[in-house]
Amino acid sequence: MTDRPEIVCICGSIRFADEMRAANRDLTFAGVIVVAPGEADELVTPEQKTALDALHLRKIDLADRVLVVNPGGYVGESTSREIAHARATGKPISFTDPV
Repeated sequence: MTDRPEIVCICGSIRFADEMRAANRDLTFAGVIVVAPGEADELVTPEQKTALDALHLRKIDLADRVLVVNPGGYVGESTSREIAHARATGKPISFTDPV
């Protein structure tokens, strides 16, 4: 048993940035360490997107579980890849909306 708080990695489409921020806030106030996708104010290059995607997989590796923010059940290509990675590494996964 460890004394550290649970670590949750948030995954989801950037189109749901507001919803992911809300989930981050709610989890943080519940005493959870939250690892979330990186955000950029400008368009990212394809190389940056590739690097950010790889970094997010490492964030999943650090987490105890994954929360997929998927309003309306939407799961895009990148999020599907993240879910597959989480499953392959044995991470429990929950969704904000039914898939």
